[in-house]
Amino acid sequence: QVQLVESGGGLVQAGGSLRLSCAASGHTFSTYVMGWFRQAPGKERAFVAAVSGSSGSTRYASSVKGRFTISRDNAKNTVYLQMNSLKPEDTAVYYCAVDSRSYISAYYYRASEYEYWGQGTQVTVSS
Repeated sequence: QVQLVESGGGLVQAGGSLRLSCAASGHTFSTYVMGWFRQAPGKERAFVAAVSGSSGSTRYASSVKGRFTISRDNAKNTVYLQMNSLKPEDTAVYYCAVDSRSYISAYYYRASEYEYWGQGTQVTVSS
């Protein structure tokens, strides 16, 4: 059974940093695309970042580019999201997701491209 467990969320002041982790179990994810999405109250789930399993290539939403960094440790089956210079508009529940392809698809920003999801971790940025 595939399981994704996010951690590292919390309350932080604007300008601060947080590091999210997503531990995967039930399968070896080293060749899969792993991504982060977020959902703010009253809004749809939105793409944040993705990293491929093969080449380690990355994609970012324009709203987080330059502030967030996605990385992975295949030995630990874990993907990370380092979030710097946080803004109040980054407040959301952050979800980890897995796309079982090894390459990042052309539609990497669509939630429907990802088969497995974690339960989410809350990130709150105060002004």
